Amino acid sequence: MNNSRHQGPSSTAGGVFVAADVGGTHARVALIEAARDGTSSFSIRHYRKYACADFPSLAAIIEDFRNRDVQGPIATVALAIAGVVIDDAVVNRNLPWSVSISAIRSALDVHELAIVNDFEAVAHAVGHVDVGDSFLLCGPEALQQGPVLVVGPGTGLGAAVRIPHHGGAIILATEAGHATLAPDSDFEMDVLRELRSRGARVMIEHVLSGTGLVNLDAAVRTVRGTQPRVLTPAQISAAALARSDPFAVETVDVFCGWFGSVLGDLALLYGARGGIYLAGGVLPQMKELLIGSTFVARFLDKGTMREALLRIPVRLIDHAQLGVIGAASWYFGRDLKSPRGSQTDGSAGNGVALTMDPHQRASGA
Repeated sequence: MNNSRHQGPSSTAGGVFVAADVGGTHARVALIEAARDGTSSFSIRHYRKYACADFPSLAAIIEDFRNRDVQGPIATVALAIAGVVIDDAVVNRNLPWSVSISAIRSALDVHELAIVNDFEAVAHAVGHVDVGDSFLLCGPEALQQGPVLVVGPGTGLGAAVRIPHHGGAIILATEAGHATLAPDSDFEMDVLRELRSRGARVMIEHVLSGTGLVNLDAAVRTVRGTQPRVLTPAQISAAALARSDPFAVETVDVFCGWFGSVLGDLALLYGARGGIYLAGGVLPQMKELLIGSTFVARFLDKGTMREALLRIPVRLIDHAQLGVIGAASWYFGRDLKSPRGSQTDGSAGNGVALTMDPHQRASGA
């Protein structure tokens, strides 16, 4: 995908900057070149994927990328990062290190640091996804009109809503992964009871995420009366796909069904008539298992709302550069809406878009 072209909001000047998509497990970093011919396109010139745990800080990752792939100074870094900005910090329990905005800006010595919620960025990137770049799980083939829901189980669970508006889009970033998880079967109730024995409250992402898949596997084994094993999400998915471990098979089956039920709830809550895109790092590893599971049946199992849900296309996308494309697209759009160096809240929810110039203190909404 290097040197690929993408259409974004018009930018008044060309130039290059670094865009990064930072999750709890991986950081994806790219050098973005804006068009110099007055068009709204931009290119990915260089791209690298990093394991977050291999570096002592986020600044160290970006500095490594800059040393390897950037010729000359870079004045701007646009970050799509999991979490919420509160004062000088990005708050997210899934990141392997603390993130101080002022410390990153100081370490990188950049003129401007722009920050957006990672799934707000993914919602921007969805505007660049063709139907052929995704797999239809259920619903009609044709694109629909209305709000689009983007949900992704990764290290945690991210969600955002893209609302069409006067030829553009309004992005509503959410923290749906932090909502309380509700069971929908007797066995899910037993699993939830086991998970609650470890903490008073079980959030959606405690089960429906990469970390959640590990939690769920341990809970399923305990409920079934066997000793939990220490497995990674990839190992659980692989064992289920190979059908070499019956408990892993059941774990993934419960995961997919529960995810379908929660996704149906989110579709109704956000009025996602325009469709649903599933992103994140977990689902592509279990695509065939997802297709063969009760996911679709559970998604549609909403009583009289079944007919409404049948009209919503649900698509699985697996695009490694989606986050950095979204960060770049968001940055261009934000740049048009507010003066450089201003602080803006680019969403109607918990997603925060923050920019700074050398004269401003780091702060957040």
